[in-house]
Amino acid sequence: MLSDLPILSFIVFSPLLGIIVLLLLPKQSSRWLKVTAITATFIPLLLSLWLYADFEGASGGKPYEENSTWVDASLSKEAVGEVTSYAFKFQYHLGVDGLSLPLLLLTTIVAAMAALASVNIKKRWKSFYLWFLLLEIGMLGVFLARDVFLFFVFFELTLIPMFFLIGIWGYMNREKAANKFLIYNGVGSAIMLIAFVLLVSTAGFTVDQPGGGQVTHLSYSGDYAVIKDNMVNPDSYVNMPPDAAQGQSNPFYMTDTMRWSIFILLLIAFGIKLPIFPFHTWMLRVHAEAPPSIVMIHSGILLKMGAYGLIRFGVFLFPLQTSHWAVVLAILGVINILYGAVLALVQKEFKLVLAYSSISHMGIVMLGIASLNEIGLQGAMVQLVSHGFISALLFLIVGILYERTGTTELSELGGLAKSLPFISGILLTAGMASLGLPGLSGFIGEFLSLLGLFESMRILTAVAVLGVILTAVYVLRSVLGITFGPISERYGTLRDARLIEAVPMIALLAFIVLIGVYPAVLTEPMKHGFDALLQQLNGKVGR
Repeated sequence: MLSDLPILSFIVFSPLLGIIVLLLLPKQSSRWLKVTAITATFIPLLLSLWLYADFEGASGGKPYEENSTWVDASLSKEAVGEVTSYAFKFQYHLGVDGLSLPLLLLTTIVAAMAALASVNIKKRWKSFYLWFLLLEIGMLGVFLARDVFLFFVFFELTLIPMFFLIGIWGYMNREKAANKFLIYNGVGSAIMLIAFVLLVSTAGFTVDQPGGGQVTHLSYSGDYAVIKDNMVNPDSYVNMPPDAAQGQSNPFYMTDTMRWSIFILLLIAFGIKLPIFPFHTWMLRVHAEAPPSIVMIHSGILLKMGAYGLIRFGVFLFPLQTSHWAVVLAILGVINILYGAVLALVQKEFKLVLAYSSISHMGIVMLGIASLNEIGLQGAMVQLVSHGFISALLFLIVGILYERTGTTELSELGGLAKSLPFISGILLTAGMASLGLPGLSGFIGEFLSLLGLFESMRILTAVAVLGVILTAVYVLRSVLGITFGPISERYGTLRDARLIEAVPMIALLAFIVLIGVYPAVLTEPMKHGFDALLQQLNGKVGR
């Protein structure tokens, strides 16, 4: 059976096969370098599709998991009549559930399509694809890691490849964009690491073998399952003051102040990645200066890592803190929606329109999280996947248009439907998906997120709808301006999509339509993903 194989490790590290082959190929063999890299991205894609199809019946409905000891350090301390042994354990723990599975599939699809779009790279193909495949390993690991420090390692693994992919293969101001990306994300990573250390030292504490007053074995673990169980179990040592733990106490008792501190640190760390206003300026530079295939990755996947981390570690581990700050999260979401929509409305360059649009659409995700009900949380997840496909498709088209016209200025484009009918048709459909046309994926995520929030915050929901209206205005303004109207003479003989360009456009659009007409393909795997969280909120479990 598939569940008996280390399928998750195969998915994460299968791009290594491509890296090894690339290292053996001469750098002048551009064709074989491209074929090898593209093939390497299709291996995790096929494996993730197989996993997705088999997930419902796997292991009696239980999620796939792989768990083995990664780091195990021990320390003994002797006292009068007692020996205490401390162990520090970090696990190589991979797992997939209804929360991570859709994002895993999104990652493999967008990465494979971005690899196809990278055939237009003009220099240093070997280095480009080596960094590209290393980036994919990091992204896949983030969505599958179930140990906080393993998650951190994979999270950091995405930073260095992105820095070089932006700084070497980007546009004119690529080095400034790469530096800003690294600084902002580096600060976010440092804050996240502090939060994880605090989390492990408090909630990662367990008593393995009480020794009847003679020998006591204590351990600190970064395993997500251990931390989560301790957080929600009122009888765990996490929730006991030292004088109540009968000599086996965790010296780092998790007080309410500690819970709030860790929650706020996680909110800031993942808010930078999401990004939440005002931590968004680095993202604008990346969208404007990075090569289009890398922006497909960044907008389609990397931004989702911030939302995923916020849900997985912020909402799930600190449900009551999240519920107390639900209004704050909703306000931040509304600010993102309106700020991004208003500024997208006045942009003169198509890349910046899409960049501010991403900020606005991530605000919808914040509203779904702030709802703290099943409808809204499912809406946030659907919005993440939907926007990943839509933004990847739009930036793919941006790259194709720039290659042909040498510009993305809206004032210099127009009437391209006459010379590029296929590309223009795909662009129009992607634009309709972005503005939330029913029947396409954008509508489902927005509708569920707003519907979930409407139950508890009707005024904020009404304000957020204004952003949805503005989205229709700026999308139609830019997309119709590019496709219709008079066409410049120099664009009259442009070549329509080649096969290598048509394939990723059709594939991404197919998933956009599939989610729009059959959203259960996403909601079905995640239908029980939020049950434990909702039970905690309803039962007031934890502190």
